[in-house]
Amino acid sequence: MGNAVLHSIHVHPVKAFRSTSFQEAEVEPWGLAGDRRWILIDDGGKVVTQREQPRLALAAAEMLSGGGLRLSAGNREPVTVPVPEPIGTTTVEIFGDKVEAVLADTAAHDWCSAYLGTDVRLAHMDDPAARRPVDPDFALPGETVSFADGYPLLVTTLGSLDALNSLIARGDRAEEGPLPMSRFRPNVVVSGTEAWAEDDWSRIAIGEVTFRVAKMCGRCVVTTTDQDTARRGKEPLRTLARHRRFAGKLVFGQNLVPETRGSLRVGDPVTVLA
Repeated sequence: MGNAVLHSIHVHPVKAFRSTSFQEAEVEPWGLAGDRRWILIDDGGKVVTQREQPRLALAAAEMLSGGGLRLSAGNREPVTVPVPEPIGTTTVEIFGDKVEAVLADTAAHDWCSAYLGTDVRLAHMDDPAARRPVDPDFALPGETVSFADGYPLLVTTLGSLDALNSLIARGDRAEEGPLPMSRFRPNVVVSGTEAWAEDDWSRIAIGEVTFRVAKMCGRCVVTTTDQDTARRGKEPLRTLARHRRFAGKLVFGQNLVPETRGSLRVGDPVTVLA
């Protein structure tokens, strides 16, 4: 691990929208600053992601000063969304969790609904320190998470992506590869490790910040969605099913929980602590 470094940093301001890459990001207890603090919900309050709406991969959310957003997609006129006042909350459902959130303004709802062709609403997590605990089976007391699938950060490695792409090239859907890392929607990507080295990590440091490795990341149909076209194929799930099945899950990457606050910068050294 002497050559392992932070290769890239990715923030997803709205869950399921495309990511934004940064050279530097602040680590908060519930994830990278600005990551997945916003979410789309349907009329019943249930989360809407690329699982149901792959076209969300083509929508972008630019973070503005003060926490607001500028939403854009294709040739549509962008819309600016201010942080809503936490006057009242609504209950949203995300993978079985019931979480309180604050609805954005009507213009944001209308823009997102028109883009997807179905009624959705945009909601904001106003208090990530208290709104949603990490899965208690893998959490320490008091740990919370934003609207990420379940954990504050996701780390992947270029070494493992290269190994996976080699397996895809030898499979029966070789024409779908090689896949870019964007398929896996990580927060931090590490270079300079052996393939699958992250399987053995329990604690790591990235620069000045330390993290607990909570569990392997189980993968879903979103990984089969081309993040540049929104078209779906069979890979990588087909290859992961053959080579990377653990405890009934198809896995790629590791879920992280921050132990400390601090700044991450591309090029920071990555150290295995346990």
